[in-house]
Amino acid sequence: MLTPVVRATSRIRIGRSHPFRGSAAIFILLLAVAGALTAFGFLAFPPVINDLESLTGELPTRLPAMLARLSQFPFFNRINAGNVIAWIRDWLSSAAAYLLVSFKAWAGAIVQFIAGFVLTLYFILEGDQAYRWFLSLIPAEPRQRLDSTLRRAATRMEKWLIGQLGLMLILGTVSTIVYLSLGVRYAYVLGVLSGLLNLIPVLGAAVSLVLGLLVASIDSWGRVLGVAIFWVIYLQIENTWLVPRIMHSRVHLPALAIFIALLLGSALGGIPGAMVAIPTAVLVSVLADEYLVKKDSTLPAP
Repeated sequence: MLTPVVRATSRIRIGRSHPFRGSAAIFILLLAVAGALTAFGFLAFPPVINDLESLTGELPTRLPAMLARLSQFPFFNRINAGNVIAWIRDWLSSAAAYLLVSFKAWAGAIVQFIAGFVLTLYFILEGDQAYRWFLSLIPAEPRQRLDSTLRRAATRMEKWLIGQLGLMLILGTVSTIVYLSLGVRYAYVLGVLSGLLNLIPVLGAAVSLVLGLLVASIDSWGRVLGVAIFWVIYLQIENTWLVPRIMHSRVHLPALAIFIALLLGSALGGIPGAMVAIPTAVLVSVLADEYLVKKDSTLPAP
């Protein structure tokens, strides 16, 4: 996923030189990611932190009033406010204890992430050498055919990635603008999450919609209606116009094959499996076309 970005960065020219080749291109990429995360933190986190602080301070006084309103409805009139407050306090204390106990697991996850990131950088820098070493294990006769097939699959997978990033950027930008215009809280957070979650087909849009509706319901039902109308209109535009023009022309897979690939990916690997289902289907289709459909053309004449 990062290799096309590094290649594009390495082609930047200043005068007659290419100053951003190799490790310099990766360094520029890291700076860009760090700058984007910093800007996101300054824009997104302050309102969330302020609301959490105000909620923590007002919870002892606001919670009984909220429970009093709920007690007017059937079934909720059996709720005891003191028991609920005690339960919330116990839950917060147990959550804090769980975070302290699970520190070892979090540390292990961070180490795994760093190791994966370093391995990714290695393959970006040394990927061509590793690929040529892999091909050297193949006998000379079928090596050229396999090389051309894998490079053709890589080209189609890069086109899919560019199209997917385009869809993510469009949704993130449009949703942020709509949330800001509607006055929804945490507009930047919701917009960025909507764009990132768009990488997960179907499920990502559903999660983004639910988050937007929940946050909008804090203030008014009018904002909830506005968010719902936006998502209905956007999903129609994306499914009927954006996806056919951006994705299908790049992936060259029928809609049924994409749907089956998503089902298989989610069944085998959950969310990560759904994320890599389409590029894996592209790779399988190219290999099947070369070695199953065209295999008769490689047989010697009788």
